[in-house]
Amino acid sequence: MMQEKKQTYDENQIQVLEGLEAVRKRPGMYIGSTSSRGLHHLVYEIVDNSIDEALAGYCDKINVIIHKDNSITVTDNGRGMPVGMHHKMKKPTVEVIMTILHAGGKFGGGGYKVSGGLHGVGASVVNALSEICEVEVKRESHIWRQVFKRGKVASGLDIIGDSEEHGTKIHFKPDAEIFDEIEYDYDTLAQRLRELAFLNKGIKIRLEDERDDKEEIFHYEGGIKSFVTYLNRNKQPIHKEPIYVEGKKDDYSVEIAIQYNDGYTENIFAFANNIDTVEGGTHLAGFKSALTRVFNDYAKKFGILKENDKNLSGEDIREGLTAVISVKLVDPQFEGQTKTKLGNSEVRGIVDSIMGESLNNFLQENPQVAKMILDKSLMASRAREAARKARELTRRKSILENTSLPGKLADCSSKDPSECEIYLVEGDSAGGSAKQGRNRKFQAILPLRGKIMNVEKQRLDKILGYEEIRAMITAFGAGIGKDFDVNKIRYNKIIIMTDADVDGAHIRTLLLTFFFRYMKELVEKCHVYIAQPPLYRVAKGKKEYYAYSDDELDVLLTEIGGKDSNVDIQRYKGLGEMDSEQLWDTTMNPETRTLIQVNVEDTMAADEIFTILMGDKVEPRRNFIQENAKKVVNLDI
Repeated sequence: MMQEKKQTYDENQIQVLEGLEAVRKRPGMYIGSTSSRGLHHLVYEIVDNSIDEALAGYCDKINVIIHKDNSITVTDNGRGMPVGMHHKMKKPTVEVIMTILHAGGKFGGGGYKVSGGLHGVGASVVNALSEICEVEVKRESHIWRQVFKRGKVASGLDIIGDSEEHGTKIHFKPDAEIFDEIEYDYDTLAQRLRELAFLNKGIKIRLEDERDDKEEIFHYEGGIKSFVTYLNRNKQPIHKEPIYVEGKKDDYSVEIAIQYNDGYTENIFAFANNIDTVEGGTHLAGFKSALTRVFNDYAKKFGILKENDKNLSGEDIREGLTAVISVKLVDPQFEGQTKTKLGNSEVRGIVDSIMGESLNNFLQENPQVAKMILDKSLMASRAREAARKARELTRRKSILENTSLPGKLADCSSKDPSECEIYLVEGDSAGGSAKQGRNRKFQAILPLRGKIMNVEKQRLDKILGYEEIRAMITAFGAGIGKDFDVNKIRYNKIIIMTDADVDGAHIRTLLLTFFFRYMKELVEKCHVYIAQPPLYRVAKGKKEYYAYSDDELDVLLTEIGGKDSNVDIQRYKGLGEMDSEQLWDTTMNPETRTLIQVNVEDTMAADEIFTILMGDKVEPRRNFIQENAKKVVNLDI
């Protein structure tokens, strides 16, 4: 019988966190995490406030500076924060905005009709998580300044000068007590600021990095039309000008830009009030239904599809499509696991109607473009049917049927996917060592012969004709493409194990391209890993050591006395040089191995890098290699 524990539970145990203390106590609730992602989110919150001024029509210039100490300054030429006394709080309004959660013009006071800022907590949260935060406001012929430290008021709101200009400047230094590391990444900030400039045509955003004297200005009069051109810059468009749709209904505005390229994957990016709705939502559903209906109606009307032909599927029509959808609305309702799915039901019909009418008019006026897109869609339809037949060969059959797993797969005995892992091993010899060295209970081995097909350049029907790819699909047991279901995978970890040379890196890239294009959820849900075999084996006397990099080797040699003539150093050229015991000890034993988890922080950036590395265009790949050559630290020739 469990002994009763006497513990007081009364009003004294109920803790009330005053003001911004709650933010400092649980920062992840407000900015997602205290990792690099949360650190960058601070900048987005402040910039979003400036963007709201732009959406309201009062701001067209935003400057962002990364200072040498990794503090940030954001300046805009908007109206400037209100400086008068707040009627209810009896404090200067600047202080209210900076120190009280959910205080601002977005919460029903009529300050902003449309606003972004996913969390809507903005300035006060940034203030709470900053070592120091200084606000300067140019307004009403004066320059006003107030200072805060870790969310607490450090000075009153003082007039420090005169100015006929208007706007707000916020300088903040993230608090080292809160964040894991304070180091801003220029490219991460540039990606988001560029995106905001595309989504808000005409606005000029300047990013300056004082750490290495770098500067960029993002300014696009073409708005999302320019965005689509930018996204397709490393692809081959099949029509020169993007198709542009714009319309308003009541308090809703809709902008859509689409352009087809000669590739086989679709890339649709949907935004609501500048927020990247990665889980889609009603605006995306409205877009897809209009696109499918209008193209099928046009194809039937002009005889491209015969009377008895089946309609083209949405998947056929979206092959090779790059699209950006941007809606702006007064009261967005976000749903989904990460609150990035638009849920407003009325938006679907509005987008469908505006898109349908505009696209229909475009196709009537541009029959050549319409025919090129529909010809591509018809080819996609035929390939889809061929792929469907090929896919049947790769589907796992029921126990009653005699279809086994791939012959070269050494499966594990456990049937619990959560504890199982599969190694994709380069070459038969390494595969043999891995099969002998593994733990048979939970580790499966699938040797891959040579380099798999580059799926970036092929349709699914051709891809499914390739034996090594069929073997992976069958082993994973979760389907492929639109039929892929991550919940059916037979292994929790899919581990790529290749040689530490150029060929090994190429095989890794080919596999990652395949996963990203046809099993994206494997990557998004963090099921894909890269094994890290050692580069060196060092023997001294009867003892063996392993080093996984040149730096590790230097440290090891210093520790064991590397100048000793009894030290034998072996540089591994491939996995096949290790016997089964060595492979287990260094690369496969969960207690001693090192695995790199593959994830996707930014789908847009991932699409771009796969297009550059694996696509048809040579020029972008050459430029990429030239720009990144200096970063290469280990290259086998």
